[in-house]
Amino acid sequence: MALTIDALRFHFDARHVFNGLSATLPPGITWLRGANGTGKTTLLKLAGGALAPHGGSIRLGELDAALDPLDYRLASHFCGGDTPDLPWLTVRELLDLHMALYPAAQAAALNAQLAAFGIAAIMEQAVSTLSLGQHKKLQLALGLALPVALLLVDEPFNGLDAAAMATLRAELGARAAAARQCIVLTSHVDPQVPLARVLDLDAA
Repeated sequence: MALTIDALRFHFDARHVFNGLSATLPPGITWLRGANGTGKTTLLKLAGGALAPHGGSIRLGELDAALDPLDYRLASHFCGGDTPDLPWLTVRELLDLHMALYPAAQAAALNAQLAAFGIAAIMEQAVSTLSLGQHKKLQLALGLALPVALLLVDEPFNGLDAAAMATLRAELGARAAAARQCIVLTSHVDPQVPLARVLDLDAA
């Protein structure tokens, strides 16, 4: 299922970020590149439904983000690396909250990702006690466990140790080979995974 961006327009106050961006991102992994300030994170948030465009359209297969907002949200997930500001929750409660939003999500898939990233033992910790690296691993484990057609990941390698980077690259490599999911990631370093496309916002 491809992500199709057509004549996208978006601005913050008087600053235009996108003024007619069009692109088709196929199944597999797209590396979204560009200098700071070109709108990489903004584009991920627009594609994930966290921001609304001022013009144009974003579609995932036949799902239009504006016309089919609920179905589109159920088919996509934005992984920004930050957990919600709910410090009174334990990790388990936070994960349960997110998993409940996706009816097809399976606990076994989440548990496998938590184990792969080495954070299965933090389930009863308060979210407020997690380190930056644990936060990042938690967000990645959740995103990779969800049964979504579109996964949007902002700077997935930031804050990861070498073992977690290897785990992430192996998981992304397997998904790239299967090409059943559209994954769009930003990264200031070469992700070192098979790519279906590179979208460079500096040249867009």
